[in-house]
Amino acid sequence: MSQDPNCIFCKIASGKIPSKKVYEDEDIFVFHDINPWAPVHFLMIPKQHIASMAQAGPEHAALLGRMMVLAPKLAVEQGCTPYPEGGFRIVCNTGTHGGQEVHHMHWHVMGGPRPWLKG
Repeated sequence: MSQDPNCIFCKIASGKIPSKKVYEDEDIFVFHDINPWAPVHFLMIPKQHIASMAQAGPEHAALLGRMMVLAPKLAVEQGCTPYPEGGFRIVCNTGTHGGQEVHHMHWHVMGGPRPWLKG
């Protein structure tokens, strides 16, 4: 599994930088956002360094599918009201024009009562 020694999210996933962990398995690391925009706000990252969604390929399909299926379960566990009354949002900023600040693919999962700070 490739990692970038200069990537903050690779360092978080490997435990070199502390985080408030939500979930971890062999391929996925999930942790609370340090500047949340919503009452529930966590980040989902692959442990493998993939710079952005633009670099995801067919070889990542199973991983991305697992992340998508995991997101609703974790959203409810973290305090989102279940669908359809509640719900959550998944945001994946891609590239500079897409607002991506850390170039390690990550998904923001946000939910809880609105209005939120952003979005």
